[in-house]
Amino acid sequence: MPSHRSNKFGTAVEKRVVDEYRLELSRSPWHDALMQNGKPVEIKSTRLEHADGGAGNFKIYEKYHRKLRRHDGYYVFGVYRPSPFKVLKLKRKHSSQLPRLSWHGGGSHRGTQQAKVSIDAIF
Repeated sequence: MPSHRSNKFGTAVEKRVVDEYRLELSRSPWHDALMQNGKPVEIKSTRLEHADGGAGNFKIYEKYHRKLRRHDGYYVFGVYRPSPFKVLKLKRKHSSQLPRLSWHGGGSHRGTQQAKVSIDAIF
């Protein structure tokens, strides 16, 4: 489970994404927002570097990714620094434009498998 702090930072990145891309929040299990044309958008964020010094990565959940693809949706990826908090990078990508995903366990709390995508693979 994510920590309360990472959830706080993820919410801050989400707010910035919604403002920057003029999205409408849409609380759905498989997407976070809608574009003005109604296309679904999933917002993913990560720290530039984890507390242990490892590089951040984005977690993509298979079931939700497949649904986003079926609905011709997008991702917006955000990278942040926690202290002092700053959004460092944002990028929108069509769900079909992600690098090859390697599904594995770890998403059991969401009832699906997950893939981890490095920051470098997106930016």
